[in-house]
Amino acid sequence: MKFRADIDIMPLPALLDPQGKAVGNNLPNIGLSSISNVRIGKHITLEVEASSQEVAEAQVNEACTKLLVNEIMEGFSFRLEAL
Repeated sequence: MKFRADIDIMPLPALLDPQGKAVGNNLPNIGLSSISNVRIGKHITLEVEASSQEVAEAQVNEACTKLLVNEIMEGFSFRLEAL
């Protein structure tokens, strides 16, 4: 079976997010002062060929922990969808 994984990677809540801070500081300049606490991360999509959803989840988790995510500074979550 083929699955599509949608992976969201975000800075850990305890860490500073300079990119998010810069965006948040400039939102009032364009009339959006009601928006605050901006955090900026990454979104990755990929396809996995696996015998079951559990196997696909394990493969995506391994890709995240070994390659895609710096777990010292980032956290991740993902969703799988059968294609």
